[in-house]
Amino acid sequence: MDPADAAEPLPQASVSRAAQIRRLDALAAPVRGRLRVAGGCTVAAGWLLIAQAALVALLVQRGLVERADPTTLVPALLGLVAVGLARAGLLLSARRCADDAGTALRATLRRTLAARVLGRGAPWLRRQRSGGLSELTATHVDALDGYFGGYLLARLEVMLVPLAMLVVAFLVEPVVGALLLVTMPLAPIFMMLVGFGAQAASQRQLRALSRMGGHFADRLRGLGLIRLYGRGDAELAGILAAAEGLRERSLKVLRIAFLSSAVLEFFASVSVAVIALYLGMSYLGMIDLRGGAPLTLGTGLFLLLLAPEFYAPMRRLAAHYHDRASALAALEEIEHALADDVGPEPADATGGDSPIPSTPMAATSTAAPAVMLHGISVRHAGAANDALCALDLQIAPGEFIALVGGSGSGKSTLLEAIAGWLPLREGRIVIAPHDARVGYAPQRPYLFHGSIADNLRIARPDADQASLQAAAEAAQVMRFATRLPDGLDTVIGERGFGLSGGEARRIALARLFLRDPALALLDEPTAFLDPETERAVLDALVAFARGRTLIMATHSDAALEAAGRVVTLDAAGGLR
Repeated sequence: MDPADAAEPLPQASVSRAAQIRRLDALAAPVRGRLRVAGGCTVAAGWLLIAQAALVALLVQRGLVERADPTTLVPALLGLVAVGLARAGLLLSARRCADDAGTALRATLRRTLAARVLGRGAPWLRRQRSGGLSELTATHVDALDGYFGGYLLARLEVMLVPLAMLVVAFLVEPVVGALLLVTMPLAPIFMMLVGFGAQAASQRQLRALSRMGGHFADRLRGLGLIRLYGRGDAELAGILAAAEGLRERSLKVLRIAFLSSAVLEFFASVSVAVIALYLGMSYLGMIDLRGGAPLTLGTGLFLLLLAPEFYAPMRRLAAHYHDRASALAALEEIEHALADDVGPEPADATGGDSPIPSTPMAATSTAAPAVMLHGISVRHAGAANDALCALDLQIAPGEFIALVGGSGSGKSTLLEAIAGWLPLREGRIVIAPHDARVGYAPQRPYLFHGSIADNLRIARPDADQASLQAAAEAAQVMRFATRLPDGLDTVIGERGFGLSGGEARRIALARLFLRDPALALLDEPTAFLDPETERAVLDALVAFARGRTLIMATHSDAALEAAGRVVTLDAAGGLR
C-alpha cells in the first residue's frame, strides 16, 4: 500500500450525523436490556456519591468540630461502609453487564456482517481483498465496542448524576451551585468542537488499517511468488511504509483524545479551585455572599468533596468521546464497503427468475433442470469487448453438453455465468426448476489449508467416511491419495500446495460428486490426466450424469465422445 493511498479524501457523508447516531444506537437492540441495567447501576452508584460525601462531612463535623462521643459516630461509620460496598457492587454489576452486552453484540454483528458479505454473491466477493473484508469483522466491529460499553454509559451518567449533584449544591450553598452551573456547559461545547475532527481522524485510521490488513494478507498468500522473483526487500519496504502511515494516523486519533481529556481536566480543576477559593475566603471572613450564618466545616467539606465528583462523569465522557468518533467512523466504513456499486447480484444473472442456490445444504430440487440462455452478453471488468455476445442456448433436462472452442472463446465465462459467478451485461439465464441444486468444478479450484477430507466436506459438511470414500473413488482421488502418508486425512497447503493441477481438479470433481447437484458444471475436469485416469474419470462422469444435466468445457477428444451433444463457441463469444 502506498502511504499516499491512506491519505486520499474520505467519501462525503450521505446522511446527517444525527441519522448516523440513530443507526449506531439501533445496532444495540439485541442487548438493550443489559445496557439499560448497566446504565442504571452506573447512575445509582453516582447518586450514592452524594450520600457518601455527606456521611464523610458529617463524621468530620461531629468528630473534629463538635467533639461528639465516638460511640455516637458508629451509625454514620456503618452507613459509610454500607454506601461504599453498595457503590462497589453497583459498579461491578454495571461493568459485567456492559461487558456481557459488548461480547454478545460483537458476536451478533460479526454473524450479520458475515451473512451480508456472503449474500453479496461471487461477482462482488471476487473483486474484494479478503484481508480488507476480514478487517470489517475484526477491527471495525471492535471499534464499536467502546461506544456501547463506554460512551453510552458515560452519556447517561452525565445526564443524570451531575444534575442531582447540582440540585443538592443549590440547596446547601446557592453560590457554589451557581459556580457549578456556569462551568457545566464548557464540557459539551468543547467535546462538540473536538468531535468535528475526531471522526475524520478515526475514519482515516480505520481505512489505513483495513488497507494494510488487505495488503499484508495478499502478500502472505503470494509469499512463494515474491521469493521466486526476488521482490522480498521491495515488499518489506512497502509494508514498512504502510505501517508508518498507520502509526501516524493512530497517533493523530490519540492526540485528539488526549487533547479532549486534558482541556476538560483543566477546566474542571480551575472550577474546583474557584469553589475552594470561595469557601476559603468565606471561612476567613474576606467574603460574605450568604448574608446569614457562616458555613460550617462539614458543609464546606461536603461541597469540596462534591465538586470533583460533579465533573468526574464529564471527564469520563470526554475519555470515551473518541470511542464515539471511532464507532461512527467504523459504521460508515462498514456501510461504505458493503454499499459499493457492484452491479447485478447473482440472482439478477438469471434474469430474476431463478436465483441459484448458494448453500450446499439448502432444500433444493433433485430433478434434472433445463437451462435456457436468452441473448446473454458478459463483459469482464475493464475489458473493451464482450466475452460472450448475444448468446442463445437451450439445454434440455438430463442432457450432457460438451463446450468446445479455442482459448479465449468464453467457455469458462459461460460456465461462471450459469453458476452465477458473473453478472450479465444483458440477456437472462433461466434454470427450471428454479430451485435446482447447482455444482461447479472450476478450472482452477480453490483448496483450503487442511486435509483432503476437510476440503471435500465443504460440499457436504455432514458427509460420513463412506460417502467421502465413494466420491473420492469416483473422481479417481484415491489413485494418488493412497500414496500419501495419511490418505484422505493428509494435510495440504492453501490453494492445494503440494498437489499437481490434475490432482487438484480431481479433488474439485470429488467435491462436486459429494454435493450431488442436479446441474453440474465442469471446466476441463480431465486436463493434465494420463489417458488411463482420464478414461476412468469420464466413465465416472457418464455414470454420474444419469438423471442430471451436465455441462462440461473441454478440449479432450475422449470427453467429446462421452458427451451427448457438442456446442462450439467462436472467437467472438457466440455459437458457431
